Amino acid sequence: MSAKILDGKAMAAAIKTALREKIDSQGIKPGLAVILVGENQASKVYVGGKEKDALEVGFLSEMFRLPENTPQDDILKLVKELNARKDINGILVQLPLPKHLNEELITNSIEPMKDVDGFTYNSAGRLFTGSKGLVACTPKGCIEMIKATGIDIKGKNAVVIGRSNIVGKPMAILLLAEHATVTICHSRTKDLPSITRQADILVAAIGKTKFVKADMVKEGAIVVDVGMNRDENGKLCGDVDFEAVKEKASYITPVPGGVGLMTRAMLMSNTYEAFLMQRDNK
Repeated sequence: MSAKILDGKAMAAAIKTALREKIDSQGIKPGLAVILVGENQASKVYVGGKEKDALEVGFLSEMFRLPENTPQDDILKLVKELNARKDINGILVQLPLPKHLNEELITNSIEPMKDVDGFTYNSAGRLFTGSKGLVACTPKGCIEMIKATGIDIKGKNAVVIGRSNIVGKPMAILLLAEHATVTICHSRTKDLPSITRQADILVAAIGKTKFVKADMVKEGAIVVDVGMNRDENGKLCGDVDFEAVKEKASYITPVPGGVGLMTRAMLMSNTYEAFLMQRDNK
């Protein structure tokens, strides 16, 4: 029996509709500013999607498209100006940045209460300690998708393949917060399949095309695919061999149409949360 598909498109649409209703009923207009530096095509697509979502939800949306050779001081100055603006509640600097720029420095120049990507040291520290703060969008979206199965995460064995600061590490912390027993795997993990086969919840976030095969998955597992790759035919696919694994899993996210759309929805959710935090902090 094939796995049930966790439909990111439907879930994201429902989240955005609920946000729009809240915004309309409260008569507010949260503001989101996105900074894009350079000509990275994937980044352009992502930013275009984020702009579309923001307008759809009813946010004030401002896009700053800067040339590839923009000096670092100019970007830091722009972030400082946006930090000071009362009508801008969320600031996002699209990554990756051109090589002459210090991503760490620029990201951490964002005011923590406006860090809707959840990437600053402050946001990461709050997540790690269980304090209130803005959570990285992709792992936050993954947790929402897992919860949508109706299966209690508490006590489950969860395995995360990948240890990035953007997905793998925060994903593990969010699963721990839900009382799962969590294992993080990576490129140096020995006998990876023996570990993944124990996972009731398996999250793949390594950027390797169709890396997770059916023989690596426990019967009835929830499989969340964060990957966004191209196969040998140029077709968009994830880190999971979807066609094979769906025959073994109980629930699975597709690529496209899965985690990516939920990531964008969580950005909208974080912008709304940032608005409320700033309003209540006055």
